[in-house]
Amino acid sequence: MENIIEIKNITKEFKVLNRREGLKGSIKDLFSRDYKIVRAVDNISMNVRQGEIVGYLGPNGAGKSTTIKMMTGILEPTSGEIFVGGNVPYRNRTKNAQEIGVVFGQRSQLWWALPLVESFKILKDIYGVSDEDYDNMINLYKSLVDIEPLLHKPVRQMSLGQRTLSDILAAFLHNPKIVFLDEPTIGLDVSMKAKIRTLIHALNKEKNTTVILTTHDMGDVDALCQRIVIIDKGKMLYDNDIEHLKGFFGSYRTLKIRIDEDKEQSVKNIQSEFPDFSVSSDDEWIAVLVDEEKSKVMEVLSLLQKNYTIRDMKLEEIATEDVIKKIYEEGVQ
Repeated sequence: MENIIEIKNITKEFKVLNRREGLKGSIKDLFSRDYKIVRAVDNISMNVRQGEIVGYLGPNGAGKSTTIKMMTGILEPTSGEIFVGGNVPYRNRTKNAQEIGVVFGQRSQLWWALPLVESFKILKDIYGVSDEDYDNMINLYKSLVDIEPLLHKPVRQMSLGQRTLSDILAAFLHNPKIVFLDEPTIGLDVSMKAKIRTLIHALNKEKNTTVILTTHDMGDVDALCQRIVIIDKGKMLYDNDIEHLKGFFGSYRTLKIRIDEDKEQSVKNIQSEFPDFSVSSDDEWIAVLVDEEKSKVMEVLSLLQKNYTIRDMKLEEIATEDVIKKIYEEGVQ
């Protein structure tokens, strides 16, 4: 399968003014040449094949958005090479824009006061979509989700979930080779998240569209991504499939207990008893992420039983979210 995206040793640096404090400092800054160089993306290389869904992950400020902006042609790399669909994005912005779809956060590309169908028709004309292709795509949408009630509804009257759904449909309308989705399910309820994940997966399968997904929601990653790329501080930490990633942390198990004692105080106490392990809680359970190379789960459970009244317990494999968190904190050795 051919590579639709090729990135070779790209770096992006920004010149940032060293700002002074106060009003006098602000006035001096107007004439200052005291700059520092910030490297937002640091020597990243990767290839993406046609039809892949790739989760592009990292903590806030890791360089994800900068990389996406270089792939979409908004920014030019400081050094290195980048090809998207055979184009150099920042040199062929018009051609690149015709072959990609983009949904950035909660910034809508739809016309606020117009019914959704009118936005679709405008996008149809902008991208030069034929009547036949447009009708086929609308019929496909109708087979995947119930969009009939939305087609004649002004965008300003839609809920956040309906608007996000509509934006994703708009991004796929001209049958692009690649769609970039930045936090597509942020702020949505569980039902709408599931609907949007199903839609993205179905469009990817039906049209063989490559999807680059940035998200902090590990539910999106588990539901959609065959492969994940993790960056932090501009450097690539990981590029492989999820199961391979979990292999790095195969000795980890999550021990969950339900106790009678005060949960908030108990979490603090358990964390102090097991400083090497991650301890958290939700409405029902206290979760202890146990590294069995350091302590066996049954040993930890036995120690907990001496200090707490355990009403229930369960053992789980390490979750994707916990794996990603540990990668952020420790990297991959």
